[in-house]
This record gives sequence, C-alpha cells and structure tokens, in this order.
Amino acid sequence: MSDAPVALSREALQQILDDSHDRYNRPGFIEEDPISIPHMFSRREDIEIAGFLTALIAWGRRSSILASAHRLVRAMDMAPYEFVCHGSEEDWARLAGFVHRTFNGQDALALIKALRRVYATYGTLEGIFAEGLPPGSPDVGVAIVHAREVLASDPDFPARTHKHLANPARGSSAKRINMFLRWMVRKDARGVDFGLWSRIQPAQLICPLDVHTGNVARALGLLTRKQNDWKAAQTLTGCLRAFCPEDPVRYDFSLFGLGVYGHL
Repeated sequence: MSDAPVALSREALQQILDDSHDRYNRPGFIEEDPISIPHMFSRREDIEIAGFLTALIAWGRRSSILASAHRLVRAMDMAPYEFVCHGSEEDWARLAGFVHRTFNGQDALALIKALRRVYATYGTLEGIFAEGLPPGSPDVGVAIVHAREVLASDPDFPARTHKHLANPARGSSAKRINMFLRWMVRKDARGVDFGLWSRIQPAQLICPLDVHTGNVARALGLLTRKQNDWKAAQTLTGCLRAFCPEDPVRYDFSLFGLGVYGHL
C-alpha cells in the first residue's frame, strides 16, 4: 500500500470501509488472529482472562503471539479462571519460565495475582474498567487508566511489569488494551467479537492503533498525525464515528485487514 493519501470522496471512503469490514469481520479470520485464544473457551471468566493476557502479549509476529499465548493457557491447565482464583503457589510456579519478547514469568505471575484480587473484589474484569468510566465519558481513556491503577495497586507489584499496562495519560495509544476492549464490548452477529460486557458502550471504544492501522488510516486520509499515540487514536476514532457513530471500532477490521491482506 502506498503511503501517499488517496483522494476519496466521503461516499467512496465509506464504501471501502464497509466492504473491508464485511470481508474481514468473519469467523474465517479468527484462526490466524490472537482472538482465537479466548475463542477456545466458553466460560465468561475464562474468556476474559485468556483474552486479557493474550492481548497484553500481542506484539510481534502473529505466529509468535499465538504460539506464546497457547503456551500460557496450557500452563494454566486450559482453565484460566480456576488457575487465577483457586491455583496454588505450586501451580503458579509453572509460569516461571514463560517468555514472550520482554514479557516474562515474573510479569505473568504479577498479573495473575492482580487478577485474583480483581475477581475477589469485583467478580469480573469488566468491573475495574467500568468503575473508572464516569457517566457521559466520550471514550474509554480514563477507564484504561483506572484499570491500570487497580491492577498495579499492590505494593509488591513489580516495577518492571508496569510497562506492560499501557497508560493513555502518558500518551500511549494503548493498542493492545483497546483491542481487548473491542473483543469484550462489541456486539454484532459476526461471531468474532464476544460482546460480553454491557457497562461500556461500543460508541466509547477507541480504535486500536499500531503501525499497520496507522499507515492505512493515513493512506485513506483519515489521519494526518505522524505519531501513533493516544491523540492519534482518538483522532482516528473521531473520523470513524462520522461513518458509524454507535460503533466506530467496527472499522478496526477494515484498517487492519487492508494493512495485512488488502490494498488500495
């Protein structure tokens, strides 16, 4: 795909976005995507935990992400909720040798312990995001910041693990957390996203922004900001709202699919 912006009418741009959404928001694309990991489970809590941990390690080659995520859920005996909430220190010791790029066993264990506290207090991972989202909030930025604070609130939470919890307040695009929130919140009949959560609305989601989606967005004229940061993610989502105010992040499928599979 060329980096030069394409001169498109609004109608032509919407046609590209809608056609690409229809092409890539299909169950056939699940197998090669990180969302395939939470799709291995049917229990809500298992889906939340497997999805959250998979999203946190979702950078690098997709084949590597999937291999690492499979190792992680196998280390949890393919029962993430039981492992988190009822596992013993002996069980948790299986995570010691886990490594995916800069994410290691110490990070995994810290997050498992944080998740145990979350489920003991809130009963669901949704609670820590919804609690941080005041009525009328235009997007999930403050919710992500609040969830990060809750997860890292234990005095023993390792300093090194903070970097794996994105912070929009410091400019991060929070791509991986926004992807996880898309999985949990979006509701459609396509069979890809889960739509398990109701206390956050699809209209409040922010489009996951990385190099691929950013390049496509710029080529389509949806984004001019050069940095892939939080401001750019908000700007891009604002443009997408013009095409679908109630569910702008449906076009994450379009941007990602065009970046990986398609062309203009």
